[in-house]
Amino acid sequence: MADLRPIPERQIPSRVQVGEAQRRLANLVRRTPILEVDDNAIVRGRHGAGSSRFVLKLEQLQHSGTFKARGASNFIASMPISEAGVVAASGGNHGVAVAWAARRAGHSATVFVPTISSPTKVALLRSYGADVHQVGDVYAESLAASEEFVAESGATPIHAYDHSAVLAGAGTTGLEFVDQVRGLDTILVACGGGGLAGGIACALGDDVDVIVCETETTNAYEAAVAAGRPVDVEVSGIAADALGATKIGELAWQSLSSVSARNVVVSDDHVTEAQDHLWSEFRIVVEPSAATTVAALRSGRYVPASGERVGILLCGANTSR
Repeated sequence: MADLRPIPERQIPSRVQVGEAQRRLANLVRRTPILEVDDNAIVRGRHGAGSSRFVLKLEQLQHSGTFKARGASNFIASMPISEAGVVAASGGNHGVAVAWAARRAGHSATVFVPTISSPTKVALLRSYGADVHQVGDVYAESLAASEEFVAESGATPIHAYDHSAVLAGAGTTGLEFVDQVRGLDTILVACGGGGLAGGIACALGDDVDVIVCETETTNAYEAAVAAGRPVDVEVSGIAADALGATKIGELAWQSLSSVSARNVVVSDDHVTEAQDHLWSEFRIVVEPSAATTVAALRSGRYVPASGERVGILLCGANTSR
C-alpha cells in the first residue's frame, strides 16, 4: 500500500506523491467528465488550426464549482487541523472550496476575501457555513489579514496555492485528464497563483506540454518568466477575482520552470468572447478565469500544430453570468 503521509509544506510534489493524493481523494472529489469536440467547434477554421483535435475537461462540474476542491480536500485529509478550525484567504474560489471541504470534515472555516470578490462567490461561502471577512482590494491584502487572524486564533491556515498538499491535490486534475485521454500533447490551463498549472506540471512532467493561460492584467507568470523569478504585478480586470494573485507561488514557479512551461496572455475581450462561445456552442457556463484557455485558442494567441491533441481545462463555473 502506498505511503500516504503528508508532503512537507515547502516541497514540490513528485508524480508519485500526486498519485498518492489522487488515491486519498478517490471518495472525496468527482472524476469530472471530458468532451471531445471537432476543431471547428472551438476555432471554426481560425488561425490555421487545421486537423488539431480538442478535448474539454469539465472541471467546472467539480464540488464547490472549481478544481480547488481537490487541493482543499487533500490538505484537510492529510494535515493536522486545529480545534479552532481552518482559515483561508482567497479571491473566492479557494475559500469556497475550503468552506465546502471543512464542513464535510466537521471543521469550522473562516475565509478572508477582497472586496473585488464576486457576490456569487461570497454567497457560496456563506451557504457552506464560512465566517466571511471582506478585507482589502486584492488577494494579497486579504492574505495579510488572514495571517493576523491565524496568529490570534491558532486556526490552521490553508494557502490558496503555495503549499505542497494543495499543489498535489490540484495536480490530480492532470493525472485524471491523461488517464481519460490517451495521447494528449498539450494541456491549456488558467493560471493565477499557479496552484493548478504548477500541480499539473508536477503530475505530468515533460510528458505533456503545459500552456499557462493568463489575462493581460492578471499575468503573474508572464512577469516571472520575464524577470527570471516571481515578481509582484498589479492586477485588475474581468478575471481578477480568480486569477488575481500579485505574485506567482514559489512552488508553482519552480514546478513550471522545471518543464519550461510556455505562457499565453489574452485580453478581457477575448475572455468574454470565449465565455459567449462556450455557451452558444455547447451550453457550457464558466467563469472568466476558466474561459482563458478557450480564449487562447480563439484569439490565435495559441495556435496548435496540425494533428496536435489539445486538452482544454475548464477550471471553474462560480459566476452569475
